[in-house]
Amino acid sequence: MPKIDLAAVPKIKGSGYPPPFDAPCADRTRQRLGDAGGLGDFGVNLMRLPPGGWSSQRHWHSHEDEFVHVLEGELVLIEDEGETTLRAGDCAAFPKGTGNGHHMINRSDKVAVYLEVGSRVYEDLTTCSDIDMMSANADGRFVHKDGSPIDSTNV
Repeated sequence: MPKIDLAAVPKIKGSGYPPPFDAPCADRTRQRLGDAGGLGDFGVNLMRLPPGGWSSQRHWHSHEDEFVHVLEGELVLIEDEGETTLRAGDCAAFPKGTGNGHHMINRSDKVAVYLEVGSRVYEDLTTCSDIDMMSANADGRFVHKDGSPIDSTNV
């Protein structure tokens, strides 16, 4: 098994969300460890979330399972059932197709670090729970739930 040189894996800041939905995630950083290791069936990301930052918009996946493991710090997991504090050593799993939107917010005063693992299914549709937005893996575009394009005039 080849060792991945973390220092050589690019750090990607922010998210791919269109404005204004990108703002809560603007300061998060991601290192795509799965890509760096040549993985194709699932992705593994090393995430750093500063105080006040969101992991993502609250969402759920139609065809992808997702898993997170907190390595450092503290995060608040928000899902349909409410809020749960996750600390270093804690993990959470999000089965595909549940309709239970989730995301994490760092409400602490320190950077939180966690691993994010997810399958890579072409047919997956990501649906945001709290806003009128979704995205398909097939094309990566963010659209309104009725399929119309998102732009600054129709958010």
